[in-house]
Amino acid sequence: MAVQQNKKTPSKRGMHRAHDFLGNPPLAVEATTGEVHLRHHISPSGVYRGKKILKRKGD
Repeated sequence: MAVQQNKKTPSKRGMHRAHDFLGNPPLAVEATTGEVHLRHHISPSGVYRGKKILKRKGD
Protein backbone atom coordinates (compact mmCIF):
# COMPACT_ATOMS: atom_id res chain seq x y z
CA MET A 1 0.00 0.00 0.00
CA ALA A 2 1.25 3.51 -0.81
CA VAL A 3 2.34 5.65 2.11
CA GLN A 4 2.96 9.36 1.74
CA GLN A 5 6.50 10.49 2.42
CA ASN A 6 5.71 14.09 3.42
CA LYS A 7 2.60 15.75 4.77
CA LYS A 8 0.77 17.97 2.25
CA THR A 9 0.60 21.55 3.53
CA PRO A 10 -2.77 23.34 3.81
CA SER A 11 -1.74 25.60 0.93
CA LYS A 12 -1.00 22.71 -1.40
CA ARG A 13 -4.16 20.93 -0.24
CA GLY A 14 -6.16 24.02 -1.18
CA MET A 15 -4.51 24.12 -4.60
CA HIS A 16 -5.39 20.46 -5.12
CA ARG A 17 -9.05 21.24 -4.44
CA ALA A 18 -9.12 24.42 -6.51
CA HIS A 19 -11.34 23.01 -9.28
CA ASP A 20 -13.93 21.44 -7.01
CA PHE A 21 -16.05 24.58 -6.85
CA LEU A 22 -16.00 25.73 -10.47
CA GLY A 23 -19.40 26.77 -11.74
CA ASN A 24 -20.90 26.64 -15.19
CA PRO A 25 -19.16 28.71 -17.88
CA PRO A 26 -20.80 32.08 -18.58
CA LEU A 27 -23.02 32.06 -21.65
CA ALA A 28 -24.02 34.93 -23.90
CA VAL A 29 -26.92 35.41 -26.30
CA GLU A 30 -26.09 36.75 -29.75
CA ALA A 31 -28.15 39.89 -30.29
CA THR A 32 -28.74 39.44 -34.00
CA THR A 33 -29.44 35.69 -34.19
CA GLY A 34 -30.50 34.86 -30.63
CA GLU A 35 -28.05 31.95 -30.40
CA VAL A 36 -26.47 30.98 -27.10
CA HIS A 37 -22.67 30.65 -27.07
CA LEU A 38 -19.67 30.97 -24.77
CA ARG A 39 -18.70 34.55 -24.02
CA HIS A 40 -15.90 35.90 -26.25
CA HIS A 41 -16.44 33.04 -28.73
CA ILE A 42 -18.07 32.87 -32.15
CA SER A 43 -21.66 31.60 -32.21
CA PRO A 44 -22.41 28.33 -34.05
CA SER A 45 -23.55 30.20 -37.16
CA GLY A 46 -20.27 32.18 -37.35
CA VAL A 47 -21.49 35.50 -35.92
CA TYR A 48 -19.50 37.50 -33.35
CA ARG A 49 -20.85 40.72 -31.84
CA GLY A 50 -23.37 41.21 -34.62
CA LYS A 51 -20.93 40.69 -37.50
CA LYS A 52 -20.62 37.64 -39.75
CA ILE A 53 -17.09 36.30 -39.22
CA LEU A 54 -17.13 32.86 -40.84
CA LYS A 55 -18.67 32.07 -44.19
CA ARG A 56 -19.97 28.58 -44.86
CA LYS A 57 -20.79 27.02 -48.23
CA GLY A 58 -24.52 27.44 -47.62
CA ASP A 59 -24.27 31.16 -46.80
